[in-house]
Amino acid sequence: MNGICEVFRLNNGYSIPCIGYGTWQTPAGETAKNAVINAIEAGYRHIDTATVYGNESSVGEGIRESGVCREHLFITSKVWNTERGYERTRKAFEKTLSDLQTDYVDLYLIHWPASPRQFADWEEINLDTWRALIHIYQSGQAKAIGVSNFLPHHMRALMESEIRPMADQIEFHPGYMQRETVQFCREHGIQVEAWSPLGTGKMLHHPLLMEMGEKYGKSAAQICIRWCLQNGVIPLPKSVDRSRMAENMQVFDFAIADDDMERISAIEDFGGSGKHPDQINF
Repeated sequence: MNGICEVFRLNNGYSIPCIGYGTWQTPAGETAKNAVINAIEAGYRHIDTATVYGNESSVGEGIRESGVCREHLFITSKVWNTERGYERTRKAFEKTLSDLQTDYVDLYLIHWPASPRQFADWEEINLDTWRALIHIYQSGQAKAIGVSNFLPHHMRALMESEIRPMADQIEFHPGYMQRETVQFCREHGIQVEAWSPLGTGKMLHHPLLMEMGEKYGKSAAQICIRWCLQNGVIPLPKSVDRSRMAENMQVFDFAIADDDMERISAIEDFGGSGKHPDQINF
C-alpha cells in the first residue's frame, strides 16, 4: 500500500479503495454534507454510509456538490435490521438510491445478521435478505454485495448461494481483532473492512500505540490505520475535522516493522464496543 489511490480487489474483480471515509454518527444536514465534501476534497474516494445513520440524503448532497464524477467514487450503504427479507430489502434499497441520488452503489451490505437469540428462523431470514442482495447485484444496481458484523456461523449458509459475500465489515482494531472471523474471510476470499478502526477514539491514548507513534513519527491514529492496512483490512476512519481527515490518510510514507506489528496485535481486549452480533437487541 503506497498511496490513497491503492485498491483491494473483491472476489468478483471489482476494485475497492484501500481507505474509506466513515459517516457513522455524523449528523444529517449541513454537518454530514460538508463532511463528505471536505473528505472528498482531502482525497477520499470511498464513502461509507447506511440507512440507519439517517444521513444518506446529506451524504448524497455532499457527493453531488463535491464536483467529483460519480464513477470516480466508491459508495457503500447497508440495509437495516427492520428491513430484512427479500421484498423489504429491495424496497429499502430503492429508497437508498433515491436518498443518495444515484442509480447504483458500489457496495451494498446487510448491516447486522439475524441471530438465534432473536429469531428461531434466523438462518432463513439472512438467506432471504441475501437473495435480495443477489437480485440487486445481478440487476447492476450494486457493483458488489456483502455483509457487516457477520461471524462465520452467520455466513456459512450464504456460502452455499450462487453468489458469495464479497466483503464483511466488522469492528476491527488493536485490542479487538476478531481473528476467527478474519481467518474465515481470508479462506473464502471475502474482503474485511474495519469499522471503528480507532476503537471510537479509545485507541488514541493506549500507551503502546502512543509509544509506536513516537517511534515512527506518527499519531496513534495513523498507527492504527497503517496496522489495519498491513493486515489486509480496509480501515474506515471517521472525523468531521478537516485536519484529522487529512492526517488519517497520511499513512503511506512508512511501514510498521514485523515485530512491532506483532506487539500491536498482542494488545489484550481493549476499546471494543461490546456489540456482539449474537447479543444485540436491535
